[in-house]
Amino acid sequence: MIKIIVSGAAGRMGSRILELASKNPKFKIIGALESQNHPSIGKKILDGTITIQAHLELFKEEFDVLIDFTSPEATLSHLRIIKNWNRVRAVIGTTGFSKEETAFIQKISKKMPILISSNMSVGINLMFEIAKIIGRKLPNYDIEIIESHHNQKKDAPSGTALTLAKELVEELKRDFEDDLIYGRKGNVGKRKDKEIGIHSVRAGDIVGDHTVLFATQGERLELTHRASSRDAFATGALHAAEWISHQKPSLYSMKEVLR
Repeated sequence: MIKIIVSGAAGRMGSRILELASKNPKFKIIGALESQNHPSIGKKILDGTITIQAHLELFKEEFDVLIDFTSPEATLSHLRIIKNWNRVRAVIGTTGFSKEETAFIQKISKKMPILISSNMSVGINLMFEIAKIIGRKLPNYDIEIIESHHNQKKDAPSGTALTLAKELVEELKRDFEDDLIYGRKGNVGKRKDKEIGIHSVRAGDIVGDHTVLFATQGERLELTHRASSRDAFATGALHAAEWISHQKPSLYSMKEVLR
């Protein structure tokens, strides 16, 4: 049985992870975390068996895997706390890390196993692979990425859209800084040959839609993934927690989990 802590417990993702984990005999929920001033602190959940807490230190060496869907600041704070604890792993679904913050996570992963993914769903991670294949076969097609999420999402573009762009940039040997265009406004001139456009939509309660558009004269091909429920991501996060519980210190992604 894998003992887990879920951070971001009152959020959309955290609450679904806790609910699914509570029904899965492979997992034992040790605790649930939220930020110190969050209104849910002290609230009892899962039929009163778990109380939402603010301090990770309360659970030192009582759990195997931290599952964290919060903010870059909160996630990094949690990693600093647990980096020297024994037998602890982390599954991170937080997005919006800077280059410096990503480098910090890479450094910590030398001491403890960490899995980080912008999207935990099996379908999206298959989409990453398919997008690379299409890009390789259609290297001269125009590429546009369109992502849509609910109106409460804070970061844009989504981490998943950026991962799609990163995979295509690497496959096509383009430049991540120079060839990506984030929306367009004004007299921007004609489209550059190597340009990859990324566009963000924020509306209603959209769980997460991602489309990669490959277009040329006379035709276009659209590769789309639509999430109708957060259970796809929550199930993937639990699958990742089970997988990383057996791994050595390193930085992993869902690619390794799904091989």
